Amino acid sequence: MKINGKTRLFGIIGDPVDHSLSPIMHNAAFEHLGINGVYIPMQPDNLTEGVRGLRSLGFVGVSVTVPFKVAVMELLDEIDPVALKIGAVNTLIFSRKEAATPMCRGVNTDWVGSNRALAEVIRLSGSTALILGAGGAARAVGFGLVEAGAQVLVWNRSPEKGQTLAAQLDGTFVSADILPSVRADILVNTTSVGMAPHEQEMPISPELLARFSVVMDIVYVPLETRLLREARARGCQTIDGLQMLLYQGAEQFTLWTGQKAPHAVMRQALIKALTTKRTI
Repeated sequence: MKINGKTRLFGIIGDPVDHSLSPIMHNAAFEHLGINGVYIPMQPDNLTEGVRGLRSLGFVGVSVTVPFKVAVMELLDEIDPVALKIGAVNTLIFSRKEAATPMCRGVNTDWVGSNRALAEVIRLSGSTALILGAGGAARAVGFGLVEAGAQVLVWNRSPEKGQTLAAQLDGTFVSADILPSVRADILVNTTSVGMAPHEQEMPISPELLARFSVVMDIVYVPLETRLLREARARGCQTIDGLQMLLYQGAEQFTLWTGQKAPHAVMRQALIKALTTKRTI
């Protein structure tokens, strides 16, 4: 990668952010397509000043990760209607006109990443999906499923939070006592349960996994979580966390560059990073 005065700037803001795999994924895509761009991780001490700095420095596009996905919304000039419904932004797009302050538009591509990963193995329209968790990732996944015509069920350790999300998605909240009897086409874990170094933990009893056709885990460290391993052993189709990361990143790439993202190159870069322990 050769950086010069014409290099286009991209990056990711979060806290922490040094562990992010997004720079590896996007920089591999830039290099493969011969795009003079660089994608860097940034951890602003002050979000307001950080966004102002991005405008001033001429950034083209920026990813947003925790804990800024909601807070950044009040600093933007425009927010995509879908991101407004989800209540979170994970992508910033800067546009410039002569003698004008750069405009910043917020978009959410997390739901696109989730839907594309799931749609590769199952028809979403008319399906039923159980979402484990009720945080930001669950909101994006749930919105995407509803938009695709799926019926959504929500389980969460905190009933109040789970009930709120279920109501917002026009779905159904599943209480702990009902969970053992639930059957659905899809199960999506949006919690961090099972992430390294707690690889043996599971968000749901393994005995219940045979009730689902497809199981997706957004955790990607380890790449095959115990949830996925147990699900595969029971005949379920499984989707690892890299798929959602890859597809949401690919959507960002296209929004920023106008070019089709090289999916195979980006996934290969992610897998290489994981195998060399450059993980979160």
